[in-house]
Formats: sequence, structure tokens, C-alpha cells
Amino acid sequence: MTTTAYTLAIVLDLLVLFIGARFLLQPRPAAAAYGVPAEGEGAGAYLAVKGLRDATFGVMGLALLAFAGARAEAWFMLIVALAPLGDTLIVLRHGGTKAVAFGIHFATAVVVLVSAALLFAV
Repeated sequence: MTTTAYTLAIVLDLLVLFIGARFLLQPRPAAAAYGVPAEGEGAGAYLAVKGLRDATFGVMGLALLAFAGARAEAWFMLIVALAPLGDTLIVLRHGGTKAVAFGIHFATAVVVLVSAALLFAV
């Protein structure tokens, strides 16, 4: 179970780091994949904020796992699950599809919570 817990945590941390980088490097396609396309000139700043937030979450998760251990990473995962839960509501509230809201964002929150549970069990 330890290998599974660590592997899932690392994969999730790297995935959110990748998502953050994509929002920084390809903001409009990343926003469309998020479920709510970005429109208008000011959207670029908000997309950069999202990219920086996600990249920071990924780096923080990796650092916690490497330097503080599984328990600290478990608490981090438990708390960070709020982001995809919030993303679910944002997509639904702003005209995104239920498939994206639940199939991507809510499902991500569930996987992050499973990761937290596995890490707590280690």
C-alpha cells in the first residue's frame, strides 16, 4: 500500500504541475479543456493566476512528500481537494457541461481524497 500511496501522490502532484504549466504556456486551450473558455482581453491575467496556483500546488505537494513525509502530504491532499470541488461548482455556474464538471473536476477531487486516505494509512 505504501508504494501505491506514494505513486498516486507523485502522479497527482506532477499532473497538477503540468496543468499549471499549460495554463501559463497555452492559456486559451487550457481554459477550454477546463470547461469554461476564456473570453476577453483581461482573461489572460486570470488564466495566469490559475496556472501559477496549480503549478504551486504541484511543487508544494512534491516538496511535502520529499521533505516532510506521507502524513504532511496527506493533510495537503485533503485540503487541496477543495480546489477541484470548487472547480466543479465554477464550471457548472458558468455554463460548462455537467460531463466536464463531474467527469473531470469532481472525479479529480475524489481521486485526491483517495490519495489522502492512502497516505494517512501509510
